[in-house]
Amino acid sequence: MKYFHLHLLLFLVCTTICAQQDSIPTAKETPLERKIDSVTATNQTGKSPQKKPEAIGIKDYKLISADRDTTNVDTTLTIGKEYKYNFLRRDDFELMPFSNVGQPYNSLGVNFENNSLYPEIGATARHFGYFKEEDIIYYNVPTPLTELFFKTTLEQGQLLDAMLTFNMSPRLNISLAYKGFRSLGKLRYDQAESGNFRTSFNYRTANNRYWIRGHYAAQDMEAEESGGLLNKEEQFESGDVDFLDRGRLDLVYEDANNRILGKRYFIDHQFNLVRPRKDSVKTRSTLLAIGHKFSYESKFYQFNQDAQNDTFGEVFTGPIADRATLKTTYNQVSANFSNKTLGSLSGNINVYNYQYFFNSIIITEDQTIQNKLNGDEIAMGADYKNTIGRLDLKGRLRYNLSGDLTGTLFDGHALYRLNDNNSIWGAVHGSSRAPNFNFLLYQSDYQNFNWQNNEVFEKQQVQTLTFGFDSKLFGNLEAKYTAMDNYTYFAVDDTLITPEDIESNLENAFVRPFQETSTINHLKVKYNKEFRYRKWALNNTVMYQNVTQENQVLNVPDLVTRNTLYFSSDIFEKAMYLQTGVTFKYFTEYNMNAYHPLLGEFFLQNDEELGGFPMIDFFINAKVRQTRIYLKAEHLNTIWTKEYDYYAAPNYPYRDFVIRFGLVWNFFS
Repeated sequence: MKYFHLHLLLFLVCTTICAQQDSIPTAKETPLERKIDSVTATNQTGKSPQKKPEAIGIKDYKLISADRDTTNVDTTLTIGKEYKYNFLRRDDFELMPFSNVGQPYNSLGVNFENNSLYPEIGATARHFGYFKEEDIIYYNVPTPLTELFFKTTLEQGQLLDAMLTFNMSPRLNISLAYKGFRSLGKLRYDQAESGNFRTSFNYRTANNRYWIRGHYAAQDMEAEESGGLLNKEEQFESGDVDFLDRGRLDLVYEDANNRILGKRYFIDHQFNLVRPRKDSVKTRSTLLAIGHKFSYESKFYQFNQDAQNDTFGEVFTGPIADRATLKTTYNQVSANFSNKTLGSLSGNINVYNYQYFFNSIIITEDQTIQNKLNGDEIAMGADYKNTIGRLDLKGRLRYNLSGDLTGTLFDGHALYRLNDNNSIWGAVHGSSRAPNFNFLLYQSDYQNFNWQNNEVFEKQQVQTLTFGFDSKLFGNLEAKYTAMDNYTYFAVDDTLITPEDIESNLENAFVRPFQETSTINHLKVKYNKEFRYRKWALNNTVMYQNVTQENQVLNVPDLVTRNTLYFSSDIFEKAMYLQTGVTFKYFTEYNMNAYHPLLGEFFLQNDEELGGFPMIDFFINAKVRQTRIYLKAEHLNTIWTKEYDYYAAPNYPYRDFVIRFGLVWNFFS
């Protein structure tokens, strides 16, 4: 297996460096604590410590996000951890996974906020599992910390995410992480695999006037593409026992694959112009600093196929080797002012250089299609954060000064804590940004997939208003209203397709980008509440969506629900914490988006309604010291069901019943 040796090597390195000790150092481990405290005191004052060292606790192992928010390492076992124990390592309530691990996820809920000021390369269906800049975590730990995430996949493979972090000194931290997986899948041609390497560091000088952090990420994601089922009615939906072995199902083709490869270098550093006080307990009420942020990323998306297939139409030449490349360089210079009363205010100017390109210029009867889009974008902005009593305020503004890709970006967020158990919050978002690059320019060896729209398509306009209420007694409620102009999407071009093409299921050959001129209004309301009785609990999440539009270009289910009934208890004289239960998930029928393997995108279809089937999972989870063990029977109801109508996208069935297990293990040393 391609990544097995890398997995084994990293595991051995982690376990060699870190002591095999699965509990946090306690107050009895005074030699270790005395050593750490001695190093800290000597580096800061040059003198030996005089006070008795304090015990190291879980609160001393800190995780720092891209937004500089700090949390502690969490080794508890909760129902939230159960929801996040998946390939993405986050709650996938609004997503519908394909049959194999590492394949695309269809959307059950949509969010239109643009976190980035600039468009992406595209192939969004293939970016699940790709670590973006905001996904990288930085650390600050008193002793080395290792985390191992393991989970079985589907046929001949495994998923491993291993991380090791340690402080070289009290002010310098380094982390190494690698996520790799391979899964053959149940279908005959459905293999997926990837490798995601990340390393990060952060450093602060002894006088706290200068700090720097950065990371490097190298990622390679590859998957086989089959086009879905060839005879779904006869071989899948009929329930024919001869095809319950999914390896016998006929596929549209078995000679295609796509790949995403990306490398990113990132640095963020700041120098305080005002010298902090030497007393570490007291800090100045006012700070003034200058900062700089740099990012360079090179990424390509590639689709390969051995020979032409009628599913995508005619070709210029064969075999097919499509490749789109995007290289970006981002620099931001900022001036930062911080005051206890006025809060934190930052003004910045940003320069963004992009090069999106293919290998050739294509000349057709209708137009000449360039081989690249490149240029520079200059923007200015401001960031604000403050806490006034029980009120937390946060804001971000970006305004484009020159360039063609973007316009504005504004985010505002306010949270008010009514008391320790209740809080209300609201957020507003507004943005103007060009669609992703594959909407603006695309080239392929298939004749129908060549277009240039950078002079035609307008910037997408998004305005969002969100309200939330969080309560330990009443649950969590979130309501979001979005108005969107110039919504850009992929769909079948009705002006090119013929009735004969539709009858032959050749719609995929005529998918092109479109832009909706009228306003789309989207309302989403989500509610979560857990009811508890002794050792039993019922966790409920319900989401309602409504879309108002002149033309049916945005399809989402009206209702999505997930309900988990589970039991939790300490057993074996509290040596183990056990959690077991059943999860029920359901979403109403709707015109589910179809998947396009060549583009790596989902596209609009209004001919087939899918959904309306339950997904029942049974799980047994346990915690022994700092190890969490997971066992799950997925899609349990397919054992007794006689209706084979469960799809993740048109022509792509969801997985059958499968048992998977794994663990998350933290080492503290």
